[in-house]
Order: sequence, then C-alpha cells, then structure tokens
Amino acid sequence: MKVLVVGGGGREHALAWKIRQSPLVEKVFCAPGNAGIEREAECLPVAADDLPGLARLVKERGIELAVIGPEAPATLGLADRLQEQGVTVFGVSQAAAELEGSKIFAKELMRDAGIPTADFRVFNDAGQARAYVRGAARPQVVKADGLAAGKGVIVCRGREDAEAAVAEVMEKKAFGAAGNRLVVEDRLEGEEASFLAFTDGETVIPLASSQDHKAIYDGDQGPNTGGMGAYSPAPVVTAALHDHIMNQVMIPTVRAMKTMGRLYRGVLYAGIMVTADGPMTLEFNARFGDPETQPLLFRMQSDIVPLLLACARGNLAGMKIEWTPEPAVCVVMASSGYPGSYPKGMEIHGLEKADALPRAYVFHAGTAKKDGKIVTAGGRVLGVTARGQDITSAIYNAYEAVKLISWNGAYYRTDIGKKALARKDCA
Repeated sequence: MKVLVVGGGGREHALAWKIRQSPLVEKVFCAPGNAGIEREAECLPVAADDLPGLARLVKERGIELAVIGPEAPATLGLADRLQEQGVTVFGVSQAAAELEGSKIFAKELMRDAGIPTADFRVFNDAGQARAYVRGAARPQVVKADGLAAGKGVIVCRGREDAEAAVAEVMEKKAFGAAGNRLVVEDRLEGEEASFLAFTDGETVIPLASSQDHKAIYDGDQGPNTGGMGAYSPAPVVTAALHDHIMNQVMIPTVRAMKTMGRLYRGVLYAGIMVTADGPMTLEFNARFGDPETQPLLFRMQSDIVPLLLACARGNLAGMKIEWTPEPAVCVVMASSGYPGSYPKGMEIHGLEKADALPRAYVFHAGTAKKDGKIVTAGGRVLGVTARGQDITSAIYNAYEAVKLISWNGAYYRTDIGKKALARKDCA
C-alpha cells in the first residue's frame, strides 16, 4: 500500500514514522514534509493547502491511503476531494471540520447537546464585546472564531486584559479573518488534559491520555503557542474521569455530528479542563494534536494503519489499541521569538547524538535542508521525545536528548511533565 501523509510538522513526522513501520505499507510519501520526515518518507514539494496539487500527486503516485495531518486542508475540503477520486482518506470531511474551524459552531453544538463547557457569548462587534467584558463578574477567555494555528485563545486575568484581548482579535486583527467574530467565555480554573479518540462516525475508541503545555514559558506563563511539549499518560485523567469524558463528551459529540448530517470520521480531540466541578470541554480539534501525537505514537504498540483504514471505511467496531506502559515525554525546541517573529536558517547541531540515545527520538517540525545541513525553518523546530520506565525517567531521558541539540537562539521550557510528578495512578 502507498500512503500519503499531508503536512510538514512534528505531528506529520510522528505519523510517517509510525505508518512506515506497518507491514501493510509499501511506501510512504509526505507533502510537503521536512528535513526529518525525509528519513521516513519521500517528501514532495506540494503545500498542505494546495488541493489541486495534492489531487494530482495522489493520482500520479497511485496513493491508496491519504492521511491528513493539519487542520487547514481539512477545513478546505481535502478529504472530500480525494475521496471523489476513489482514495481512502483518514481525515474529516469539510462539514465535520467545522467543529474545529469555528469555535462558535463548537460552542453552540456543546450547548445544544448538553456537553459540559463554560458559559459563553458570541460577538460580531468589538464595541459590544468590550462592553460585555467590562461588566463581567468573572475573568474571561477571548477566542477568535476561526483557525489561528493554536494561538487564537487569550486567557485574561481581569477586565483590562479582556478589553485588550478584544481589541487585539477584532480591531488589530492579530489572527486575521479568524477574528472577525469571537467567543467570550468564563475562565475555568483547573488542570488541562488532551483527550483524543479514533472514530468512524459510530464507534469511538480512545487513545491514551496526554497533556499539552500551551504557554510559552515555564509555569504556564506567557502567551499561548501551538504547544511547547506534551506527555502521556496524563495522571490527571483517572479511570473514572476517563469514563466520564467518554460518556459525557466524546460519544455525545460524535452522535451530535451525525444527527446534524456531518458524519465525523477521523480523530476527535477534546481539550478538557479538569475543574473542581468535574471535566469541562474547552474546545475541539478535528485532527491529531501537535505535540501530543509524538508521545502518543511513541507509546502505541499496535499497527496504526488498520486503525486509520477502519476509521475511514466505517468498520472500527471491535478494534483495540495496545500501549506500552512506559510513559513518554516530548519537549518542543523552538526558535527564539516564537510565538512572535523569529529568525530562520540557523544550523542545528547535535541531532545525530540525540537520536543515538536508546529511548529517544527527535521528531522534526520546522526544519529544512540548506547546503547539506539541517537548519531551522519554523517557530517550533523539534519535538524531542523519549520514554522511560516511569514519568521521572521519561522526563530525564527527554531532557538529556535536548541538551545534546543546539542552534543560535534555541529555546525550550524546562518543566514539561512536572505536573505529572505530583500525581499517581496514571490512566
């Protein structure tokens, strides 16, 4: 079987790495890929949002399974277009992708389906939004409605912060057209977790639990990013909480989408805030998370390809996923200045030494080749991932690999996985 992975980030590197291990796979292609993905797949210079180009590529290369990584091609309708060509596609339809493509759509679905989430208001006018947050009794979170590469959420400490956030999103257009409308919701207090599941539109099979670290600085300080690191399993997700999320969030969401005529096939990702009153849903992503995918697939023992095919073909029922009990930790190494502006083209040193460590693997995100050398080409550059016999050793192994890698301006958080150290009984 010939497989195409669409995208060029750390998530796509992990997918290509895992797919290539399947005995069902003859060859893996990736479009556009990156310098690290070249180890797993033949990379082709077609952008992830170039639907006509990808359609031609699939035909020319005889692709039998296409796996869509990022959110943008999903919301543009890539799955629908490739399916029309007779290709099996793992990735949601354009209609289903609106669950991520519009936070307003997602919040209204949660409200109507009784899925636990924070109280919210929707605004089309900046003045009305400012007036609302000025009078709000509780701290608020301001969210751009559309896609913003994981950065369109501003968590506010008080009214002044919220007013500034409204101006940033709606007037200064910090996230472009994604901020033409916005959601203002009550700020929830607790610990975040990422909950991902495979679904074919009927059956829902959860992946192992995980936890992302969205803020740029240690201690969850500073602006949100696409994710600065992740680990799996996440001990905050107890067995009881796991069942609650499945029954109150994941299964009802898949059912609600089907009822709306938007059959959801692919990965459903729920961002969960574990509060004193129970789990509350922050948002949905209609694809694998990045960087959660890196530690999740580093722990997955099952062949992923039959699972991808089953989701696409509607026969997921009865399938199971096997996991290694060893925890895995991914530390994102980023370019100085991210999530704002940052330089590119810095030569990366030490990759071979880090990859040589027995329980580590370096997944590439923003990398490229220049004059035979691997250089930085994005904000999030690498996802340095490692396993260990327990979470303490997994964290140690990941940071030992990180210490071997360097470039001018490299930055990373030093506290990835710290929250897990205070908890027991990983789910």
